[in-house]
Amino acid sequence: MRYAVRALGNDGVVTVAVEAADAAAACAQVSAQALRPLSADANELLPLTLRLGRSAFSLQLFSQELLALLEAGLSLTESIEALHDKEQRVDARSVLERLARSLDEGRRFSDALEAQREHFPALYVGLMRAAERTSSLPESLARYIEYRGRLDAVRSRVVSALIYPTILAVVGFVVTLFLLGHVVPRFAGVYQGTGRDLPWLSQQLIAWGAFAASHGRALAIGAVVAALALVAGGRQWWRGGGPRALLARLPGVGSTMATFELARLYLSLGTLLEGGLPILAAMRLAEGLLCDATLLRYRSAAAAIGRGESVSQAFEAAALVTPVALRMLRVGERTGRLGEMMGRAARFHDGELARRIDFFARTFEPLLMAAIGLVVGTIVVLLYLPIFDLAGSLR
Repeated sequence: MRYAVRALGNDGVVTVAVEAADAAAACAQVSAQALRPLSADANELLPLTLRLGRSAFSLQLFSQELLALLEAGLSLTESIEALHDKEQRVDARSVLERLARSLDEGRRFSDALEAQREHFPALYVGLMRAAERTSSLPESLARYIEYRGRLDAVRSRVVSALIYPTILAVVGFVVTLFLLGHVVPRFAGVYQGTGRDLPWLSQQLIAWGAFAASHGRALAIGAVVAALALVAGGRQWWRGGGPRALLARLPGVGSTMATFELARLYLSLGTLLEGGLPILAAMRLAEGLLCDATLLRYRSAAAAIGRGESVSQAFEAAALVTPVALRMLRVGERTGRLGEMMGRAARFHDGELARRIDFFARTFEPLLMAAIGLVVGTIVVLLYLPIFDLAGSLR
């Protein structure tokens, strides 16, 4: 899980983004950087470098520009200096300035990156450290760019599938509040003077309208207090991983979330293995991608691999593979292309996730529209039933 940790340092209060299993582990990572943690907020929905605009430094853009300069023939130091000179954003410029200073002091690139863990996650640092051993920095940068691109593509599909239903739900909620808080009280005043018997459901609706008309200010204050309490409780629920636990219980959604988590794990491990890291080192760097329940099984698999078991056997015993991924891992072990096969497994499951997301969008959006139409239509019909009854009596 990813955490944004606010901490006190020599430059004042700073926000550090880290990957950890829980808030305590996130604070421990920040404490190791000579900072004093103040708070830790979980945020899994946004990419690490785009979290609520807290950092103007884009890791993916930095990697793309650095790769272009290295392929053009510039040295690493010259490339960093060139990026620093062209950068105009203050935050990003300070990051590049610290990198350039570290390289001038003779430090390795991976050590310079690790000194700024709030901008460069452990997975990125590990990939660059492996590249230094094999002198393949451009290839590792290209692998990371592909990794981020594929991961962001899946996330963008999820967000895109949720945007329209969210807008529909908000609009439906606002329209319902408007009808119950403004239109129904107006109709209540009209019907109360007719002296006619109303249908039972219309009576209940009109009774609510009369109550809202006579206690409007108290209801408005109560609505504001309820909204504030809901926001406060929602933040606590979000920090405690409530959304994930709720979604995991929904039919079909839990298995999709598990598939997404495994696909992200395969993609990360495949990228690190192809970058030259040994399997156990790669698994340590990928720990921050998993939820607590999966992390326990993942660590037991790492321990089994450390005892000499094959990756496919350890992952199968820990329930960290799908049937397709298991066969791909076995092929990778036989051919010595484990990293490539993990990447292929991730791509296979990305396609499966895309199909599930499309099915969700095609199924859930019409159902949501029908539910909103039913609620709004019911209110409108109950309001106009007495009018229809009165028109019939005049005939």
